Amino acid sequence: MHRRHLLHALAAAPLTLTSARLFATPPTAALEKTGTPEPLRAIAERAEALERGGALASPSSGAVQRPRFLLVFLRGGYDATHLLVPTTSSFYYEQRPRIAIARPSPTDPAAALALDADWGLHPALRSSLYPLAQSGQLRFIPFAGTEDLSRSHFETQDSIELGQPLGGSRDYNSGFLNRLAAELDAQQALSFTDQLPIAFRGPVRIANAGLRETARPAVDARSRALIASMYRGQALGGAVEEGLALREELARDLSPDKMKAMTDAAGRNAIPAKGFELEARRIATLMRGRFSLGFIDVGGWDTHVNQGGATGQLANRFEELGRGLAAIADELGPDLWRQTTVMVISEFGRTFRENGNRGTDHGHGSVYWLLGGGLASGGPVAGEQVALSARTLFQNRDYPVLNDYRAVLGGLWQRQFGLSPAALTRVFPGVRPKDLHLI
Repeated sequence: MHRRHLLHALAAAPLTLTSARLFATPPTAALEKTGTPEPLRAIAERAEALERGGALASPSSGAVQRPRFLLVFLRGGYDATHLLVPTTSSFYYEQRPRIAIARPSPTDPAAALALDADWGLHPALRSSLYPLAQSGQLRFIPFAGTEDLSRSHFETQDSIELGQPLGGSRDYNSGFLNRLAAELDAQQALSFTDQLPIAFRGPVRIANAGLRETARPAVDARSRALIASMYRGQALGGAVEEGLALREELARDLSPDKMKAMTDAAGRNAIPAKGFELEARRIATLMRGRFSLGFIDVGGWDTHVNQGGATGQLANRFEELGRGLAAIADELGPDLWRQTTVMVISEFGRTFRENGNRGTDHGHGSVYWLLGGGLASGGPVAGEQVALSARTLFQNRDYPVLNDYRAVLGGLWQRQFGLSPAALTRVFPGVRPKDLHLI
């Protein structure tokens, strides 16, 4: 079989792995740029044994009793002020006369949902995430972000995913999640993306799997054998074999029959899952097993024109994202959800004032979300805050950054994973953890 036919066979499979991408890239360059999956054959065999014994579905199994962390990256710079509404700020309503979310009202379904005396939640999240917030399983961190001031999507995304000091040169082969994986068990890390993100690049070998389509079969046995034989004895032979083994493992966990059985058993409503919700359920399915460190990105947040208010394009995105995040909690179940934290971030927030096109432009500070079944007691809004006025806005236009994302994540992981100060310094060089007592 010619190499291009082998590539076609791989393309027909539902999961895109780092090792599979190596076939189309010179071996040395591929290894230097993105890395390859961690050795997985023994883990795949262990996963099969666990699955046969029911461990993947049983929260009481020792194999699943461990902390889990998922990073959700909203690419495009979402309007955080639309999500977490400063309902007691008259300045907010003055600056957004056409798109502001109304103050909480028991008779107005388009009004903000009261979180505390100062903040409300966008009404699109009423049925999905608002119940989690009311039960202490969702907290928000406003005035969060990075000191990067470029207001460029790509530059700021890169800066955040690298997690390196801004003053020096950047190493694009060292993302902060790769450095975290080096401190934890890298074999439990998986990027739920078509391409390995910068955050997971580095010397530790990480697999990635695109989960948008899972209906097509994995590589058949004949093609698998031919691919393996073609690389046997070569430098990439081990990585290829490991990637194929992982592909088969994920295909088993995400088979349509298995997903349908899980859905039927959980008694979900008749509305079919779509978009991010379906992908989120697949992520949760894999995090029920051996994967406990993950990354997923969601696009479509650059709302310069016709952003909408309580309804409209941004409200629709919130509604879709909220359903997906709630689905993760639902799919994991109470026991595993207590061991899990999900952090939602974006490269920056947007301007506090609406623009002339009923939208918002690139800003600075944002609002981060933290979800989990084991969050510490406390109010729904955490971290350092400031009253909103023209004087307190950054450069008279944006949220200031008072809670550096690296410091916040460092404090969270210090509690969740028990990382030492030395380990946290390796993950985020030059940053002092900020313990917000989130868990």
